[in-house]
Amino acid sequence: MRMAINELMDRIARGTTEIINPQGLQEKLLSSQKNKEPLRVKAGFDPTAPDIHLGHIVLLRKLRQFQDLGHRVIFLIGDFTAQIGDPTGKDQLRPRLEREEIQRNARTYKEQVFKVLDPKRTEVVFNSAWLDKLSPREILSLTAHSSVAQMLARADFKKRFEEQKEISLLEFIYPLLQGYDSIHLQADIELGGSDQKFNLLMGRQLQEMYGQKPQVVIMTPLLEGTDGVQKMSKSLGNYIGINESSDEIFGKLMSINDQLMYRYYEILTDFDMAAIRVMHPKEAKMKLANAIVTQFHGESMARDAARNFEKVFAQKEMPENIPEHRLGKSDSSLGDILLAEGLVESGREFQRLLGQGAITHNNQVISDSHWYPHPGVIKVGKRRFLKLV
Repeated sequence: MRMAINELMDRIARGTTEIINPQGLQEKLLSSQKNKEPLRVKAGFDPTAPDIHLGHIVLLRKLRQFQDLGHRVIFLIGDFTAQIGDPTGKDQLRPRLEREEIQRNARTYKEQVFKVLDPKRTEVVFNSAWLDKLSPREILSLTAHSSVAQMLARADFKKRFEEQKEISLLEFIYPLLQGYDSIHLQADIELGGSDQKFNLLMGRQLQEMYGQKPQVVIMTPLLEGTDGVQKMSKSLGNYIGINESSDEIFGKLMSINDQLMYRYYEILTDFDMAAIRVMHPKEAKMKLANAIVTQFHGESMARDAARNFEKVFAQKEMPENIPEHRLGKSDSSLGDILLAEGLVESGREFQRLLGQGAITHNNQVISDSHWYPHPGVIKVGKRRFLKLV
């Protein structure tokens, strides 16, 4: 039994940056085995953007591991707390989102997470279900369990305070509400990124004050984006979204540097790293791209993406099966066409790519935003194609 628990602990620890109270985790695992009672493993996601990217997958993979071990995962969508905005890592006051936008993003989250999680062992909850019901008295009572000094000791608040940047009282409330989620859900374990340590510890602190056994905290590493420097983020444009096309995902993974490729292998796959490191870097990168695309689009699409990548980048040919847009009388704006077909995400992105000379028609750069659309092949960036017919 002892050896089995040690193996279990080693398996859980792989791919994490820190486990707070590993002894407590071992005790919870032993108790779960003895009583045949699955542990309640919680992770929260604020739906501040509609798409899940590979940075989120790091945490989702760890949740799936707990599911495979027989435990119950609580996938918490922070639709209430998203209205406040998580201050973690922010150097200025974060703009608040409207509830309609949050609900729209939350729906897409639910659709995407089951590409990783087992729906039969996942409980999807929205924290508005209980936080909306807290009375002013209950919220004031919650604030009594933390101090201004404790909040200002937090690195991001401390930095903003010293730089005389605005910190709202509302932001002080965020960690307390996240901690209250753990109380309400009676979480045994909470998972989060390594930048979430303050909020995760607040859950432990509040659970203890409310007479519950403190949750074990497991932190996963932050995944660098395609630039290899900053944390993967849609706002920084260095992300790989799991709902992006197979060609786009494949191409983005092939564009990362070798050092980052090995980090992606370690965090996003279960491949034997010794075997990967003896491969030629390009071969290893192709294998990684194939594995990631297969996970989210299937083997057939991964094969097509590999073939298209070779055609476009190695052989300088056009990819197969370019999507078509049939021109009509109302098609007077290239920006509107690209936006409707999903080749750009906004008018701002269209203007930025246009200014960079990154949009071509039959290999001729388009520089005029009033360019009149006519038949031919539009190329946006390095990997996005559209045939105007």
